[in-house]
Amino acid sequence: MTVLIDQATIFVRAGKGGNGSVSFRREKYIPKGGPDGGNGGGGGDVVVVGDPQMDTLVSFTAKPHYRAGNGQPGAGKGMTGADGEDVVLHVPLGTLIYDRDSGELLADVAERGQREVIACGGAGGLGNEHFKSATNQTPRQWTPGEPGEEKTIRLELKLIADVGLIGLPNAGKSTLLRAVSRATPKVADYPFTTLQPNLGIAELSGERRLVFADIPGLVEGAARGAGLGHDFLRHIERTKILVHLIDMAPIDGGDPVRSYELIRRELFEYSVTLAEKPEVIVFNKVDLVPDECERAELVRRFCNHLKLGDEERPLLISAAAKKGTQDLLELCWKSLGKSKRPGWAGAGWAAGESRRAD
Repeated sequence: MTVLIDQATIFVRAGKGGNGSVSFRREKYIPKGGPDGGNGGGGGDVVVVGDPQMDTLVSFTAKPHYRAGNGQPGAGKGMTGADGEDVVLHVPLGTLIYDRDSGELLADVAERGQREVIACGGAGGLGNEHFKSATNQTPRQWTPGEPGEEKTIRLELKLIADVGLIGLPNAGKSTLLRAVSRATPKVADYPFTTLQPNLGIAELSGERRLVFADIPGLVEGAARGAGLGHDFLRHIERTKILVHLIDMAPIDGGDPVRSYELIRRELFEYSVTLAEKPEVIVFNKVDLVPDECERAELVRRFCNHLKLGDEERPLLISAAAKKGTQDLLELCWKSLGKSKRPGWAGAGWAAGESRRAD
């Protein structure tokens, strides 16, 4: 599996324009030649192109310098020099391109084949033919080609996925990704086994597909830099819906309500827009709570505490046993048509309030 490199810094330099030419026409039987020096060619640009076949920025860490070709100088007979060759950089969809020094966003590459010029080549210089006039019939002026732009560029990859998997460490996100797709993220019985986002494609009937993004587990204070989640919260900003995975039988005996509220607060603290995305709540590891009455009581207390309606009730699954995963895929597909998850007002959560029963 390709290691995801989600940031890279590179240096780019566009090509220099070619110099203008000084030339005078000298041909047999042509008594009045005159100036015929052509203009220089333009320098090559540095261009980025969205490539759906790429999923990492690792190639840019191995080769951090890119230079476009210089324009050729003009020549006699009014010939313009050849333009310099462009440098075309293929980047994954979801790549943001910043000028490192100014912080300016230069391009947001989100579509297949999208082309953006991030460094412009210099214009070619003018040949002496350009300066001829009735009062200046033998000009010897010419201008040099202009230098191309050069920049230090910061590339930042934000995953583009339909579904973002969120939850505390060891909630079973990687196991779920394995269960619904062919992705093979690391799975172990200790926290923070996921150190980088992973993508997986789930196949549904009728040639339908869902792209899942498994995000490293979030902890309290993630929005302020705690744990591993801080660097990766930005990846779920582009997902369309969130699947909030909750461990139904945590080893530490934690409370599902507190686990849920902790993650919700971190999302709102990071971005209200992110936290208001449609959300599917899922209780995982139900096979570790074999008693149906006990499971029903956990769900009842959870729903009553947070005042959840019937449509918001958690879905019960076991990712390890692949029980309920197909129901989850269908629910995710259905949820993609919703613009906002009903019933959750961002202002209350942003202020640290919870939807507790009176």
